[in-house]
Amino acid sequence: MAIEVGTKLEGKVTGITHFGAFVDLSGGVTGLVHISEIADSYVKDVNEHLKIADVVTVKVINVDKDGKIGLSIRQAVDKPPEQQQQQQQNRGPRDRGGRPFKPGPGRATFEDKVSRFLKDSEERISNLKKSTESKRGGRGGRRS
Repeated sequence: MAIEVGTKLEGKVTGITHFGAFVDLSGGVTGLVHISEIADSYVKDVNEHLKIADVVTVKVINVDKDGKIGLSIRQAVDKPPEQQQQQQQNRGPRDRGGRPFKPGPGRATFEDKVSRFLKDSEERISNLKKSTESKRGGRGGRRS
């Protein structure tokens, strides 16, 4: 059976690592479910969600030229359309790890940083103009 992107298959978990789980599909073909594709929520430890010999439904999300197969458990679960929209709306700003961004004490938001930058730049430009105007001399004499 040819494995194509977008198809849903059943497979058996054959190995677990810190970055994901290997799933055996039909015919001895193995694919990887990355840790980010295991659940909709943040996954700290793969072992909390999967065990070796678990049978899971996966969706093929990519097939590389060299035969590596990328799988997803969370995309294989069908959700009602209104739940998908709600999840996308509730996502909000995220940090690089995919976790919700919450500026803590002493951490400024992007907008705060931009406004501070603009204020500092305007001050520097005005100071620069003041210092260069005083050095120019009165009548624009010639330089030799």
